[in-house]
Amino acid sequence: MTVLTLVVPASLAGVRVDKAVALVADLSRSTVNALIEEGRVQIDGTVVRSRSTVLRLDQQVIVDQVEDRAADALLGDPTVRFAVVHADADVIVVDKPAGLVVHPGAGHRTGTLVHGLLAQFPELRSVAEAVGEDPDRPGIVHRLDRGTSGLMVVARTPDAYRSLLAQLGSRQVTRTYRTLVLGTVDGEAGLVDAPVGRSVSSPTRMAVSRKGKEARTRYRVEQRFSDPAPTTLLTAMLETGRTHQIRVHLSAIGHPVVGDDVYSQGRSLPGAVLSRPFLHAYALTFEHPATTQPVSWTSELPADLLGQLDQVSGTGTGGA
Repeated sequence: MTVLTLVVPASLAGVRVDKAVALVADLSRSTVNALIEEGRVQIDGTVVRSRSTVLRLDQQVIVDQVEDRAADALLGDPTVRFAVVHADADVIVVDKPAGLVVHPGAGHRTGTLVHGLLAQFPELRSVAEAVGEDPDRPGIVHRLDRGTSGLMVVARTPDAYRSLLAQLGSRQVTRTYRTLVLGTVDGEAGLVDAPVGRSVSSPTRMAVSRKGKEARTRYRVEQRFSDPAPTTLLTAMLETGRTHQIRVHLSAIGHPVVGDDVYSQGRSLPGAVLSRPFLHAYALTFEHPATTQPVSWTSELPADLLGQLDQVSGTGTGGA
């Protein structure tokens, strides 16, 4: 690990900070973006909030903990474990286990889902090249947090990539989650419509912010429990796809996700058996890029979430 200090020369004045750091530090754009998201890039002593920030002559840029990129070629890794739910000539649907990072970035240059995908589908490299996207994210059109398990779709061709990206932009992709939250959620359904952006007090976290991007999460109550403390099992559906969106939104309405140490507001479930947030992407629907027909997949709750549910389900009080 090193610290990079750069005084902006005339040749980089007017250049976006992410492009400049990637060029000077010989880092991929995804790595630089991850560093910015983690609050590890500063301009004149102020943490960078947006990767599109334009540099000015003689500004001082400091990048904390830049990783050396020796032997950093993106190679397939057959030891990365995940389930392939479906694969055809155009798309791959995977069931990502909790703990697996989706793509390379700061602190995670090996052992990601992308490395595992390339071991089975090496042609994915050509997708990133053809569409001019980050080579560290071949075929990746959306992602799940490291601690979140469940379904993801990966584009296997450039046309599929463009189609899925367009569908995500027009909100034609339905991504549905199961989550257990602290407290008793009032009503049977609701909508959290609040912009999400980088936290001012903690740049590595997200928060509801007037300066954030539009974010909408719908939820429906499935079941309520009372022991060892009040909890509610919800189905949540993303209308937008901001970083940590469900976790931030549910915490904002006073019902943080069980097992989520980042957005828990200091609360926890007594005797909780989870080491990650109770959040699982259990259903995925989109229009198949080749046939234009709707296709859907579902994924059962993994063992660790079922174990947590068993702990509270003896006192269920019903739901929607």
